[in-house]
Amino acid sequence: MSKEIVAVLLLALAGFLIGGVYSTWKTMKAMAIVLAAAAAIAVGGAVVWLTS
Repeated sequence: MSKEIVAVLLLALAGFLIGGVYSTWKTMKAMAIVLAAAAAIAVGGAVVWLTS
């Protein structure tokens, strides 16, 4: 796979996770924080993947 495809997939995963944060924030804040951390890791992974 090319670098760009992996980065786009990681960014798509981050977007999906951010949607989960948005939808769970009012009911389960602890789960929303876990999802936000996972989204941050996905974005960080995409950035590192593109710069390497």
